[in-house]
Amino acid sequence: MLATTLLFMASALHSGAHPIAPEAIGGYSAGCLKHSMALPLTGPGYQVIRSKRLRYYGHPDLIHYLTTLANQTRMAGMPDLYIADLAMAHGGPFSSGHRSHQTGLDADIWFRMANQPISKWEQDAPKEWALIDEPSYRVLPGRFGPQQLELLRLAASKPEVARIFINPVLKGEVCKRAADEPWVAKLRPWVGHFSHFHVRLHCPAGSPDCQPQAPIPPGNGCDAELASWLKDKPQLPKVSMTYSKPRLPARCGS
Repeated sequence: MLATTLLFMASALHSGAHPIAPEAIGGYSAGCLKHSMALPLTGPGYQVIRSKRLRYYGHPDLIHYLTTLANQTRMAGMPDLYIADLAMAHGGPFSSGHRSHQTGLDADIWFRMANQPISKWEQDAPKEWALIDEPSYRVLPGRFGPQQLELLRLAASKPEVARIFINPVLKGEVCKRAADEPWVAKLRPWVGHFSHFHVRLHCPAGSPDCQPQAPIPPGNGCDAELASWLKDKPQLPKVSMTYSKPRLPARCGS
């Protein structure tokens, strides 16, 4: 996505400002973001939810990815996407919720779309539209269909995507329907994620201090690895977890 970064710099030049390159620094769970870009709160094919959290910033590559994906889903006839947490303006750890989302390369996209509308009063605390019953590890009737499968295919097929975190039950549903497709390997099972999926991009060009995550294992992930998740049925804790603040790279200023 070098072109996106160059476009960002060119825009700064055109406005008379000195070109400042955006940069993701450190790891996804211990890092920061320099010279971020805000995702507009609405655009073709998407709406940002929970905007009062001010978590709608990202590296320009992430903003380009999301707006391109939303345009693709719109062209495919899907309702608007609901986009939740990205990163804060300068990255770094959130005060609550995620431990990652610190370098402007992570984004949460809801499976609930605008065909399940969010009212104005609900916008900052929308009701989650769960696709599975977490205690039983079963898909709720009518919740995971061709539309959700196509959304995941479009989201995961882009080369800049390193991985997508998804509930193990939903990974299993994808494996039943599309195991032979190459993008399926990028879907990584993780606890929670019963109403949204979490996209993570590769470290971008121009970010030499960005720390990549280990590559995903070979194969499509539909075999013994997935079976172990489905057997053990791990779930999110019932109470909020508190985390100690990670040690950030020196360039992050703390």
